[in-house]
Parts: sequence; C-alpha cells; structure tokens
Amino acid sequence: MKFYSTNNSENSVNFKEAVFQSLPKDNGLYMPQSIDALDEEWLNSIENYSFTEIAQKISYQLLKDDFTEDEINKIINEVVNFPAPLQFLEKDLAVLELFHGPSFAFKDFGARFMSRIMAHFSKKEDQLLDVLVATSGDTGGAVALGFLDVEGTRVTILYPKGKVSPIQELQLTANGKNIRAIEVDGTFDDCQHLVKQAFLNEELQQQLNLTSANSINIARLIPQSFYYFEAFAEAKRQGFENVSFVVPSGNFGNITAGVLASKLGLKVDKFIAATNANDTVPAFLETNIYQPKPSVQTLSNAMDVGNPSNWTRLMAFFNNDVNLLKEKIESYSFSDEETQKAIEEIYQAYTYIACPHTAIAWLAAKDYQAKKSNDKEVVLFLSTAHPCKFPEVFSEEIRSKITYPASLEELKNKPANKVLMNNDFDALKKWLINNK
Repeated sequence: MKFYSTNNSENSVNFKEAVFQSLPKDNGLYMPQSIDALDEEWLNSIENYSFTEIAQKISYQLLKDDFTEDEINKIINEVVNFPAPLQFLEKDLAVLELFHGPSFAFKDFGARFMSRIMAHFSKKEDQLLDVLVATSGDTGGAVALGFLDVEGTRVTILYPKGKVSPIQELQLTANGKNIRAIEVDGTFDDCQHLVKQAFLNEELQQQLNLTSANSINIARLIPQSFYYFEAFAEAKRQGFENVSFVVPSGNFGNITAGVLASKLGLKVDKFIAATNANDTVPAFLETNIYQPKPSVQTLSNAMDVGNPSNWTRLMAFFNNDVNLLKEKIESYSFSDEETQKAIEEIYQAYTYIACPHTAIAWLAAKDYQAKKSNDKEVVLFLSTAHPCKFPEVFSEEIRSKITYPASLEELKNKPANKVLMNNDFDALKKWLINNK
C-alpha cells in the first residue's frame, strides 16, 4: 500500500517509509492512497471471529504488500493479548473499555503494534531507532511500555510540566532503560510543535534515525481500528445491527481510526466526537470556521489539545467536504463542572467508575441517545483510561472503590528520571545531539 501526504497527493511513499518518516517533509500527514473494503461475507459474519482473528484480518488487508500473513499473525498475537470488552449500562448504551492493556489506556493498542512493526523493519538495518513523542497524558505511558526493552529502539517523551496526573508521570519517568522523559515548561501543543520541528530539522535527521510514536504516525491509526470492529462484533452478538460510536477526542487520532474502520467496510451510523473546553472542532462544525487556539488545562488532560493534528486526516477521509463530514460526524463539548457532575451521576446510576475522559464521552452519548430515532441502534462510548490514573478528580466515596493494578504499585517504588527543559527547540536539539 502507498501513502500520500495531505499537503501533496503526488508525494507518496511505501508503508515502511511512512512509518519511519512519521511526518512528510512538506509538513502534511500520511494517508492511505486507496483503501479496499474487507470482504462483505466476512464482515457479515464478524461475530464468529475472535478479537485476534479480527485484528489479523484487518492488518493483512492493509499491509499485505509489506508483510506475509505469518508475519502479521505473529505481530498481532503479541499486540492483541488483552481484551476490549463491552459493558452494557442500559439496553442500548454500552461502554467499550480500552484500558485493559499494560499502561491502562487505549493507546496500548497503537504503541504495541508500532513497536513490533518498527522492530521488524529495523532488525534488517542494524541501526538504533530514536522514537520521539509528545504526550498530553496517556500516549507517553503507552509508548514507554510498548517500546520498553524493544531491541534497537530508544524513546524520548516530551510532556507538559504540571499537566499530567501523578500516575501518568510515573509511567513516563520511572521505567528507565531505553525510555527517557523531558518535562517541558509549556502545553501539550508546545510539546507537539517541538516534535514536529525535530522531524523537519535536517541536522537532526542526519545525526539521528528519528521517528515518532504520536498519532501523527500512520502506524498508530491502523491498530486503533481493531477495537471498532471488535465492538461491532460484540454488539451484533447482543442482537444489534446498528452502531454509533462516541469518542472522547483530543488530537482526534482515535476517531480518525474509527473512520478508517468505516472505510474498510464497518457499518457505523454516526461518530460523535466528545471534547472538553478545547472545543476547536465542535465550534468548527457549528460555524464552518476552523480556528485553532491555545489549549486549556482541564480535568480530562489527555484531551487538552487546541490544534488537533489529525483533523487534516479526518477531513481528507471526506475529500475535504465539510457537508459530507457532517453527515457522519457530530461533536459536543463539556466543561469541567459538567464532567465532575457526570462522574457522580454515572457512579450513582450504574455503580460504574468512569475517568474524566470517559465521563465526557458518556455525556455526549446521553445527548445523542436522547435524539436517535432507531430503537435498534446501540450507542457505544469509549472508555480510554483506567480511573486509577485520576484519583484526584473523584469524591472520597468513589476513590475508595477504585482497584489499583499491581503493576502500578510496583512503579511507585521506582525512582523518577526526567529532564527539565524550557519550551525552546534549540535546547531540545542540543540535548538530543549531546545525548545520542
């Protein structure tokens, strides 16, 4: 499969080049040149397949030009070794839990897949691969654990000072080995901009074998499409044929992966992008004016993105036709006050503990559920992180009910290692070169 740049459709590369370059030199994002839908007979019987079999089928459909079926199956067996269960809270409302992986966030799927893909390619070149990534919370932890001890790789994670939870920071800074963390005095948007500058800097490109594990990398989106198919299969087992997904959205990579799934043939009625006060996309869908803005710090910190990178990809999937996009995608935003209230309401109504990102998705799901006209349509909202990552947002009653995974307790006993840095590209460039 070939991939083109959103800034120049003539600029096309193969999958390996797209993965390792991460960002085209014209500062666009890589998109699949064409997508062949999955076999309709297979899709119509998807409920008969396991999660692993579904992931293998999708991967081979997209990557058969670059991998043998045996190579794909081996990678997927290592990546998809934890579940993505549906928990029904109401007859036509369910939460898709994506936090059962090693870092307790949905980004485990993308990070683990990417690490295996990169290791597969880099084994043949015998050159240290430098993975540079910005995080607003969960990406960094997933990348750290996805690449931890992966031979031939070194990871450098940039995160905004004071804007990640204590547990998220532990996952970034306490692994050691081939994982390095830089605390940037700025916002996530600043961290993301520094990463983009690094990929466009010729001196760094010459001195380091740089690649990214952010959702700007196309290899992150492919595995995130897996759980949309798996959720649809489980909904079908429960008797539903119509499905809509509500996706808590920050950098808009997760919902872009959902649209990729629909391009592969998955039948989805609607996608609803749920955001916090960083409402660039909801405002655009209301006014048709796309106006990125500085990110605002909220309780749902992984969604604190004022200029979502993947928006250009999402528009490209709809041929940059806003009206076409609006037929498939809606977007709502909610405040911290509404989020806090929703956490309590969810617990009281279902005895279910939702992280702040999940609570925002539930709010959007309830809004959409109230107006949908098809009784046979199930609304699935994504739970992107384990509540244990955000203890400070919960009341004492709810906090006392949270079960902390054993691996997190082990992490607390490890020393944190981080580098403090100003929001300055020259400082980052100098540090990367001096510490190569």
